[in-house]
Amino acid sequence: MVRFLVLFLVLLAVLFALELTPWGQTYFVIPWTNGLAHFCAQLVALVDESAVATGKVLRSAKNGFAVSIEAGCNGIEATIILLAAVLAFPSTIKQKLWGLAIGFVAIQALNVVRIISLFYIGQWNMTAFEWAHLHIWPALIILDALIFFMIWLRFVTKQRAKDELPPPPSPMGGGGSANPQPA
Repeated sequence: MVRFLVLFLVLLAVLFALELTPWGQTYFVIPWTNGLAHFCAQLVALVDESAVATGKVLRSAKNGFAVSIEAGCNGIEATIILLAAVLAFPSTIKQKLWGLAIGFVAIQALNVVRIISLFYIGQWNMTAFEWAHLHIWPALIILDALIFFMIWLRFVTKQRAKDELPPPPSPMGGGGSANPQPA
């Protein structure tokens, strides 16, 4: 457990430091955030043609309301936390890869729902927007990462326990018992 905690904290520090470097911002964070805004605009445009994206901003061409996807709102931080946890936990490469892939999708899918919901909540009521933006959604995104990690952890530990079980005794003797039962 101590090994996991130390490795988790080291990975968190390294990954957050990399995210904050100019290189990380230029080649990963900014393109990801801009792509996220455009993806959300395309989804919204399926039902509302007035949605447009410019850079990291999702805007309604009808009424001018816009949301800007800033640091902490692009799902990268929650993904980094999940990435550090999965990499730090002792498991196979295959388990880590599928955990990271599915966890990434789970976090980013919920984040898309978050951005689009805030886009519409803000057009309806700014007080509700502020409450949802500052209190509800940040907790839900981190909770999503935590719940996914716990589900993945349960699967990995069950798999490990199954792999470590001794083979069942042969019904035809061979390994026999000291106290055989009458048939």
